[in-house]
Amino acid sequence: MIALPNFLAIILAAATGFLVGGVWYSKMGFGKQWMQETGITEEKAKQADMKKLFGGAFALNLLAALVLALYLKTNHDLMDAVGFGFAVGSCWVATSIGVNYLFEQKSLRLFLINGGYVTVQFTVMGLVLGLFL
Repeated sequence: MIALPNFLAIILAAATGFLVGGVWYSKMGFGKQWMQETGITEEKAKQADMKKLFGGAFALNLLAALVLALYLKTNHDLMDAVGFGFAVGSCWVATSIGVNYLFEQKSLRLFLINGGYVTVQFTVMGLVLGLFL
């Protein structure tokens, strides 16, 4: 039976992963480049249902943090948690995105933006979970 992890840590990790996206795509300036690569205009972005968009994004971050916490609960220290978060982001999630982008014929630039984000996202989630688990 899987022991339940610290749910406060999971919520905090999900929130942190969510905030990384805000910083990555706005403060670090990748948002405009991302919009160019995806063809999403300012007008189209303003038409999005923000409750659905941000609510869905947080829910998916929550699920990702939960599964990462379930794995890390099996006696991993802080450095393991950070390293595993990095490995998940860079070697599982980003590479999966990369395979899709190859077949969808999307640009290397878009892959680097989104792959970079998930790498940082999962590394930070691993750090937060490693501090609390």
